Amino acid sequence: MDIAAFQAQMRLLYGDRDRSRGLARSFAWFSEECGELSRALFRGTSAEREHEFADVLAWLASLADQAGVDLAAAARRYADGCPRCGDAPCACPM
Repeated sequence: MDIAAFQAQMRLLYGDRDRSRGLARSFAWFSEECGELSRALFRGTSAEREHEFADVLAWLASLADQAGVDLAAAARRYADGCPRCGDAPCACPM
């Protein structure tokens, strides 16, 4: 599934509910999911990590939708390499 299709699926599944919740409360849920991902990264199984990455991605798509951001368009920022130096892989000093 590509990013645009994923964002459309999240809009279909949860768009009305997430918009009624509002951007601030949705961001709080997103932040909570990031915490769950952190725990899964360092103490979880592979299946738990996959589950939490999916949840974070779903909330990110919902937030982008509520903010009027097309994630596919946003991702194009990285299509030609690093946005700062233009190289792939990035050659920016650390």
